[in-house]
Amino acid sequence: MSKYLIAIIGPTAIGKTSLSIKIANHFQTEIISADSRQFFKEMKIGTAVPEPEELDAAPHHFIQHISVEDEYSVGHYEKEAIALTKKLFRKHDTLVMVGGSGMYVDAVINGLDEFPEVKNGVREELKLLLEFDGIEALQELLKEKDPVYYDQVDLFNHQRVIRALEVCLSAGEPFSSFRNKPRPERDFKTIKIGLKAPREIMYERINKRVDVMVENGLVEEVRSLLSRKRLNALNTVGYKELFAHFDEELTLEEAIEKIKINTRRFAKRQLTWYRKDDSIVWFDYETPFPEIADYIHKKTS
Repeated sequence: MSKYLIAIIGPTAIGKTSLSIKIANHFQTEIISADSRQFFKEMKIGTAVPEPEELDAAPHHFIQHISVEDEYSVGHYEKEAIALTKKLFRKHDTLVMVGGSGMYVDAVINGLDEFPEVKNGVREELKLLLEFDGIEALQELLKEKDPVYYDQVDLFNHQRVIRALEVCLSAGEPFSSFRNKPRPERDFKTIKIGLKAPREIMYERINKRVDVMVENGLVEEVRSLLSRKRLNALNTVGYKELFAHFDEELTLEEAIEKIKINTRRFAKRQLTWYRKDDSIVWFDYETPFPEIADYIHKKTS
């Protein structure tokens, strides 16, 4: 009998968590998170980690399982997630994967590409460029070296931008040219379900979520992480803006508004990533659950 991984994807704040729990309960199965920001124990409010009652509603994996101090990559995640699927598929015919980190979802479904070795000194040069000229300089360099990947990557995630540039500068070829090579076979089939909403509703939901995060203590959470603000895991939306506030570069109101703007930009980049994948079946975020469940049943029968 075939095994199925049901991947729930879509932009941030669209309702993926709620749908994943409904599907997991309907099929009496478990949830594998593919939201790389929710991996970290110290980052709860700003990453919209599911509420305790949501976590209790269905078994979840890869939620707050590591520290911001830990070195953890998409390669680590792929190995651990595939090992987990093999274990869980022994007792379930379907599993649910949910998250807005397209690269992490893709790593589990399709495997990772192989890239050439990075030449000595390249990484250090790029880090110096970041330190002295900022993320904008890296973005411009990536646009020049690999316009294809420039249009797909989260441009404010300096780790991913540097990684792509390392390959471009070491190999003399675009990072994107090494992607989408033949991948390993998986012992499960995948059903990709996307949630969507009109842009104005998506933006309204994002703005409301940020307001709720602030009400729930986001400022205090970020303040508690000030001593570790240089860590890669914390260079992310919702944290870097408030670090700038604590450094007296922004007022609190300006920082909150910037979080909303950057989260909306992040959602647009998520949609750009998903747009290239015509295997995703999209549903409106208000689609009644029975309609989605019926679609899954038809695909798995």
